[in-house]
Amino acid sequence: MRARLLEATVELLVERGFSGTSTTLVSERAGVSRGAQLHHFPTKNALVVAAVEHLSDVRREELAAAAAALPTGRRRTRAVLHMLGDHFASPLFVAALELWVAARTDETLLEAVAPLEQRIGRETHQMAVELLGADESRPGVRELVQATLDLVRGLGLANTITDDARRRRRILDQWADTLDEALAGGARDARDARDTEGER
Repeated sequence: MRARLLEATVELLVERGFSGTSTTLVSERAGVSRGAQLHHFPTKNALVVAAVEHLSDVRREELAAAAAALPTGRRRTRAVLHMLGDHFASPLFVAALELWVAARTDETLLEAVAPLEQRIGRETHQMAVELLGADESRPGVRELVQATLDLVRGLGLANTITDDARRRRRILDQWADTLDEALAGGARDARDARDTEGER
């Protein structure tokens, strides 16, 4: 029953937005009584935050499975970026976006949403670091990873208005080349610096 309520909430957030999602509509969509819904989630805010957190957990598992199938070698960065791009163009991002916008002017909702978004942000950043094989001990690498995540998030935002898949693919392909060159160049610089130090 709880899972049905959470899935119905996400569906309504995507279809109707935060303002158009009500606990009554959620209970109807989930096929459960209003009393049962209130027993699990006494307020709308509690329901929508739990729904996005639930879908985030599901999506994390899906991303882990997709990551395991990523290629190695020259095309890995491109595959990682496309995987992240698809993630930020998913219904989860649309539902989360509805929460972000609503939380901007709702202090109670913001208190619930902010820690969730911070946790998800940290997890996504760490996953990107691992998948890209990025060495964040080198100057500028952490910022490159964060710029990558900001890029795919922005492309996901553009996708909420129209299907932006073709443009997103072209942009991510170009960024993959740029990122590969930056990460490889930095690794070469670090090796050269060590070699120079060793010669002294």
